Amino acid sequence: MKIITSWSELPDFDDDAAENAFWQEHELDSKLMAGSVHEADSRESTTITLRFDPRMLSRLKRIARSRFLNYQSMMKQWLAERLEEEMKNP
Repeated sequence: MKIITSWSELPDFDDDAAENAFWQEHELDSKLMAGSVHEADSRESTTITLRFDPRMLSRLKRIARSRFLNYQSMMKQWLAERLEEEMKNP
């Protein structure tokens, strides 16, 4: 059995049968698998309350949906980007 130690070693499969045949002869290295597991961010977060005009909140949600994002996550991303910008140009 050949051990796959890099994701670049995986070929593009033409069909399920080709992929099945490949995995009959190969397996992923445990270190490669362990390195690909997502670990939750250990930083703490604080809950706050913001009041928005209902129309503004609706627009935010619509934009987020069009980008396949949660609106709260998108707002945090926007705030983080703006904070970085403000820190560069005080």
